Amino acid sequence: MKKHPRKSDELRPEYTADVLGRGVRGKYLKQFNAGTNLVLLAPDVAAAFPTEQAVNEALRSLLKSA
Repeated sequence: MKKHPRKSDELRPEYTADVLGRGVRGKYLKQFNAGTNLVLLAPDVAAAFPTEQAVNEALRSLLKSA
């Protein structure tokens, strides 16, 4: 595939469907879910833990005592 030099760094004002092509809904969903383990903390809980490390230490301590 030959790459053409970009004529301009400007974004186009409008993109048509033929330029974008056909998308596949959920194409990477399985990979995303496999690599993601996010948890939303309540604001009062988040305030008690200033860093990711603090949260992990508290959870590990809880696991040891359980």
